[in-house]
Amino acid sequence: MADEQKDMDLGPAAAGEISSVEGYKFQPIKGYPMLNWRGKRPFISTQFYPAQLKETYGEEVDGWRNKIFWGDNLQVMSHLLKEFRGQVDLVYIDPPFDSKADYKKQISLRGKKVSNDSASFEEKQYTDIWNNDEFLQFMYERLVLLRELMSSTASIFLHCDWRKSHHLRLILDEIFGSENFQAQICWRSMTSSGFKGKTSIGKSHADILYYSKSSDFHYNPVYVPYSEEYIAERFSKIDENGRRFKDEKIGTATPSETVEAWRAKGLIYETSTGGLRVKHYLDDAKGVIADDVWTDIYGENSQSKDLTGYPTQKPSLLLERIIKMASNDGDLVFDCFMGSGTTQAIAFKNGRRFLGADINVGSIQTTTKRLLRVHDETSAEGSHRTPGFEVYNVNNYDVFRNPVEAKALLAGALEIQEIETSSIYDGEKDGRMVKIMPVNRIATKADLSELIAGFDYKAFDRRQNSNPNQPVEKILLVCMGHEPDLKTQLELEVKPHKIDVEVVDILRDKSQLEFKRDSEARLAIKDGHLEIERFYPMNLLQKLSLQKEQVTDWREMVESIMVDWNYDGAILQPVELDVPKKSELVSGRYKVPEDAGTVRVKITDLLSESWEGSIDA
Repeated sequence: MADEQKDMDLGPAAAGEISSVEGYKFQPIKGYPMLNWRGKRPFISTQFYPAQLKETYGEEVDGWRNKIFWGDNLQVMSHLLKEFRGQVDLVYIDPPFDSKADYKKQISLRGKKVSNDSASFEEKQYTDIWNNDEFLQFMYERLVLLRELMSSTASIFLHCDWRKSHHLRLILDEIFGSENFQAQICWRSMTSSGFKGKTSIGKSHADILYYSKSSDFHYNPVYVPYSEEYIAERFSKIDENGRRFKDEKIGTATPSETVEAWRAKGLIYETSTGGLRVKHYLDDAKGVIADDVWTDIYGENSQSKDLTGYPTQKPSLLLERIIKMASNDGDLVFDCFMGSGTTQAIAFKNGRRFLGADINVGSIQTTTKRLLRVHDETSAEGSHRTPGFEVYNVNNYDVFRNPVEAKALLAGALEIQEIETSSIYDGEKDGRMVKIMPVNRIATKADLSELIAGFDYKAFDRRQNSNPNQPVEKILLVCMGHEPDLKTQLELEVKPHKIDVEVVDILRDKSQLEFKRDSEARLAIKDGHLEIERFYPMNLLQKLSLQKEQVTDWREMVESIMVDWNYDGAILQPVELDVPKKSELVSGRYKVPEDAGTVRVKITDLLSESWEGSIDA
């Protein structure tokens, strides 16, 4: 795809009705409550970002193959607008909660457990620590784009908790309209015993905010099975065949056609007192229509057969209820905070098409492996052809494999000198104070708020009085994608003080950087078989050495091996998929087909980092 870039207009409705914020002037609607924060601004256009197709699995069916994207979801959605605007039928997102925590995945060697304390061998997957204003602008911009991607009959389910649900509901009111609020679902995700508060009330539920795009939206009633107590109390009668039933008196207001239908099924009987009653058998009962309090679905635990090890994974039953409730067969489902891929897997199993996105490469690898398993299971049923899926990078998003480590990696790669005494700068380089902007997304003007608030303006005054023609500070901003006027905006914010701002954009300047040691492997063709003779995942080996963990077989460090027997030089199309169960090892030796050409091998280690290499058959 050509590296085309242009702005895409989101339209005035997408921006919401914003009052005067940061120089933008909109007339507020009288009596319309709004949430404001420092740096809030309307989001009415976005840039198109190109995507690079990296891998394909399975076949197209009726011209469709499902798609997952690795990259900043703002860039991913900006890319999707060109083709999928107004086409998404259901959105489910489980975004950051501002939980002030780092989320980790425990790493264990294949075939055995690590020998020392499991907590010492955890790999950070992502962090959920935010400045409040930064978080709100982050979510606001993404919800605007989600609305643009949604069809007129679509719904969105936003998973959150007590920390931000009140803020996010106001933002959703602004973007979707309060008239399209459908429910605030209370999902009791934990038992109360796990969250009893010693100093305040315990918290045992999550909130799922449910909005539609319009008054005409997909809704299918979902039934919750009766509880044992309800069955014992209500279905207390048993007929001659041992079937449980409850009955009710036929009143005079019952429509005659209903009575005739019951009579035709033999459900009506006469009591000894002469009254007519109708039997409702438990076998035929669907249950109770699900309302906005869900207490029958439990969070994932160590015994779950779907457990992936990815932090904050949500249970399949939760997504199955949402997908069945708000979409139909063949509809398009989207989750741009994909995580372990539960939304995509359940959409797949239930005959929906899907799109998915995540910024974390661990998410992409976990979801890919999970979808391959679901694809095999679905295809084995043989009832219908199952479409495959594709994996894309957006905007060449391949610099940071784990955004949590980004600051340390950048500081080392750019030779930034750390300043321990500064609360706003990350270091110093060549006489400039360095601020590393959030690298898990595009840096925006809102991201400057912490810097602007933290400046020592009294020191600026002294420097300006002493040297009026010199800048009071020289600053280097390090970004991974940024708004084009970021430098100008920062300079304007501190006027009348003069500052000298330089921006280094990793996406643009990454060729000058070296972040991690690449993995190494050696391939060979022997006796008609492809053999992986050696595999050295350098970063994983370094972590293992710190744990004093001995590796006797390189296969203990491998999550999966995928082989494309006829690589076209651009897109990996694996045919050999060696994705063993958790306690098993990859084979490492594979029979080469007769028609093989250039063989491409992808080896993914336990850190979700991949090595790729080729050999001629």
